[in-house]
Amino acid sequence: MLDKKEFRSPTLGQLGLKQVSQEILDYIHAQPKNRYKIVIGTDSESHDRVDFVSAVVVQRVGFGGRYFWQRTFCDKMPSLRQRIYEEVNLSLILAQKVLEQLRNRLDDEILTKGFEIHIDAGQNGETREMLKEVVGMVRGNGFNVKTKPEAYCASNVADKHV
Repeated sequence: MLDKKEFRSPTLGQLGLKQVSQEILDYIHAQPKNRYKIVIGTDSESHDRVDFVSAVVVQRVGFGGRYFWQRTFCDKMPSLRQRIYEEVNLSLILAQKVLEQLRNRLDDEILTKGFEIHIDAGQNGETREMLKEVVGMVRGNGFNVKTKPEAYCASNVADKHV
C-alpha cells in the first residue's frame, strides 16, 4: 500500500519510495564519517475523514537532515485509541518498506542503532493510558522507539503537513 504512494520533499518535490531511499543513501554517502539516524513517524488529524501524514527523516546528527512525507486518508475513526494505533501501524509498515530498500546498502549500525520510530503519544494527555501498548508494538517489531516529547518526527515533522 505505502510503496505506491507518492512522497513529497520540500526541496525535491514528488518522489517514489525508491527515489526516497536513493536520496537517503546519497545524503549519507556524501559525508560518511558523520553519525546518522533514520526516523519514521506518523501524525493524524480527524475531521470528516482521518488525514494521516507519515514522515521519513534522515538526520546527520548535529548537522541537520532531510525529510520526506506522504499523506493517507481513511474513513473517520470512532476513537483516539484507534487513530493512534493506525498511526503506529502506518509507521511500522513504512519502516519495513524503507528497510527493505536500504538493507545491504547501508552500515548495519545505522539500520539497527540509528533507525527509530517516533510515536505521537506521551506521558501527558489522553494517550498516556495506551503508551505502553504502542511502545510494545514498535519494540515487538524490532525497532527503537521514541515518544513525546522526543518524538520530533511524528510531533513536529509529520504534524507540519497534517
